Amino acid sequence: MSGVRHGDREVVTSARRVVVKVGSSSLTTAAGGIDPVRVSALVDVVAATRARGAEVVLVSSGAIAAGLAPLGLSRRPKALAAQQAAASVGQGLLVHRYTEELARHGIIAGQVLLTVDDVNRRSHYRNASQTFDKLLELGVLPIVNENDTVATSEIRFGDNDRLAALVAHLVHADLLVLLSDVDGLYDAPPSRPGATRIEEVRSLEELAGVQIGKAGAAGVGTGGMITKLEAARIATEAGIPVVLTSADQAAAALAGASTGTLFHPTGRRRPTRLLWLAHATEPLGSVALDAGAVRAVVERRASLLAAGITGCTGAFQAGDPVDLVGPDGTVVARGLVAYDADELPQLLGRSSSQLRDELGAAYAREVVHRDDLVVL
Repeated sequence: MSGVRHGDREVVTSARRVVVKVGSSSLTTAAGGIDPVRVSALVDVVAATRARGAEVVLVSSGAIAAGLAPLGLSRRPKALAAQQAAASVGQGLLVHRYTEELARHGIIAGQVLLTVDDVNRRSHYRNASQTFDKLLELGVLPIVNENDTVATSEIRFGDNDRLAALVAHLVHADLLVLLSDVDGLYDAPPSRPGATRIEEVRSLEELAGVQIGKAGAAGVGTGGMITKLEAARIATEAGIPVVLTSADQAAAALAGASTGTLFHPTGRRRPTRLLWLAHATEPLGSVALDAGAVRAVVERRASLLAAGITGCTGAFQAGDPVDLVGPDGTVVARGLVAYDADELPQLLGRSSSQLRDELGAAYAREVVHRDDLVVL
């Protein structure tokens, strides 16, 4: 963890497409309603970023929080149905506030509500990508949130930090900015005397042993510093730099000042569908591999054949995501399986030629094709 030199961060100032994520605690009052001053300040920052020639996508939490006060609720409810009711009321209020504030700058807002299904299914995420491209082409500022009103507890992104990282990849962003109520990542809980802000992270392995504090106000947001680090990992592994800072430092951060924490890219951009597979899917089962199959999948990046499979669990269907597990129980990869769970047991350990001769050519295909597989 080395220090960033003072002055402009070129990786920030040169970004032509930026995803900005803001959390509930940075937008609302303690009572749960939208804070117009905070929203106005954020919109001014976004407008200034666009004025320098960058495109901006805003991932905004706050729908549930915005719906609390109108419904007479003092804090975020635990029951899913109550959360969805609050989101239904609050989402309209939130986007209306953004629309009014952006109109001061002559900017049109466009609402984009996503569910996990929109990124799990290939046709859905392709359509989402095309929608973002057209909105940006038309000069619209997309405002993205999880569709809390219809998402169930089983099919959720879980937090908008991860959603923002996935959206950054989906729209081919040059930069992801995560805004919270903490002004960066610290080497100890920020409340502890002597805690120091980490200005630059070149690899998340550098953070081994660092005590990660919390971020987000209790009762309003759902995220924390752990979710922000996970979002930073997703983005940086896909070649996208990340700045983590507080909402009140947003203007300085987007102007390239050495504020907050800058996470440098650690990997290269991968096909979008593989990023979804690794980070946006929940496995519906698992397939056990022998040692030879693990080597083929991990080292040679080969497709998974029935001959290398020793067992399977789950109630998956063809096309569903499943984890590929080595002999020691370690998940080594995730892929889209080509067979239903009730078809697979009869294929285990048998070569493709055996399957072709005994069951027909349809059963000689790969269990998971290498194009539908990502090593974890």
